[in-house]
Amino acid sequence: MPADRWLGVGSCGAAQERAGARAVDDALIHDDPKLLIVFCSPAHDLRELLRQIRERAGDAPLIGCTTAGEITTAGPSDASVVVTALGGSGFAVRTAVATEVSGNLREAGAHVARSLPDRADLPHKVVLLLSDGLAGDQQEVVRGAHGVLGAAVPLVGGCAGDDLKMRRTFQLYADHVQSDSLVAAGIASNAPLGIGVRHGCRRVGEPMVVTSSRGNRVRTLDDQPALDAYLKRLGASEPAHQDQEGLTRLALTRPLGLGRPNGADQVCFIGGGDFAERSLSCIAEVPQGALVWIMESDARSVLEAAEAACADSLAALGGRPPLGMIAFDCIGRRSVLGEEGVRSETDRLAAMASGAPVAGFYTYGEIARTRGVRGFHNHTLAVLSVG
Repeated sequence: MPADRWLGVGSCGAAQERAGARAVDDALIHDDPKLLIVFCSPAHDLRELLRQIRERAGDAPLIGCTTAGEITTAGPSDASVVVTALGGSGFAVRTAVATEVSGNLREAGAHVARSLPDRADLPHKVVLLLSDGLAGDQQEVVRGAHGVLGAAVPLVGGCAGDDLKMRRTFQLYADHVQSDSLVAAGIASNAPLGIGVRHGCRRVGEPMVVTSSRGNRVRTLDDQPALDAYLKRLGASEPAHQDQEGLTRLALTRPLGLGRPNGADQVCFIGGGDFAERSLSCIAEVPQGALVWIMESDARSVLEAAEAACADSLAALGGRPPLGMIAFDCIGRRSVLGEEGVRSETDRLAAMASGAPVAGFYTYGEIARTRGVRGFHNHTLAVLSVG
């Protein structure tokens, strides 16, 4: 690695003692960390985990979140801890946190976006966002950040998970465990930072019209209760009509797709349903009057999209080899791939990183904005390559 910047990744399984200390020890390949990024299962004692990391890393800036599974060069895992450390004089980092964000996600995005360091000597910049995907329309976070930063600064990140329980996720900031929060790191670098994002989904069947919605709550499709219309299109069995867990499992591989004027579909993850109201709850806004389709993918299309996302992020480095890659991978894609497929995907990530370390997690939504205002995604792989 260059003398002025470095990236290290460490990981440890939950069954091992002092998992946080072990993971951060492996990540700290030098003694001048500028940022620690922690991805971990909510099954851990999160306060104890942070205490162990602090014991080893001192007061280095730290952000992180809980997950629906973790990713390293070695492959996918569950109930583990993954720590990424950035360091050296070639990086400058400022972190920020917004709490109680469900009341105003756009304001939260604007607040944390102000964390970006103002360093003319470090011209390459990105803001990394880790959010609570259960707090409402995450596109509002992107709008708020974009309103502060403008078009010149890209955004990347993902929504925290809770091992697919869809009840409560946690965000980590310094030595604090938060919920209903947004944490961010503004990163300035003397070398390029590349972002790629792809989904690999395709439309199935005829479109439906969103005849009633508010924010991320879809009430009716084609003037029918949205939950019933959705399940009818899928030919779903009876348990999914009343069982939240069954609906979540079904929706993981059958998201909604919103048609966009540029011809590219926006994929929208269905996080749950209201069985009394018969409505659907999505991770992002689904506007009234929109045309939506059921979307599907298969292992081949998901793996091809993963390679394309990595290639896009690496292309932005201008031929420079990466120091490392950070991956934000939708939990829905994991369900499509299955156990063998997710290992194949992480193997491909590792191969494209060409020996550089890979870290990441399975998300409830992905953030990747390099142009335009829209930057919240579902069923995608978003990749940050650090040059």
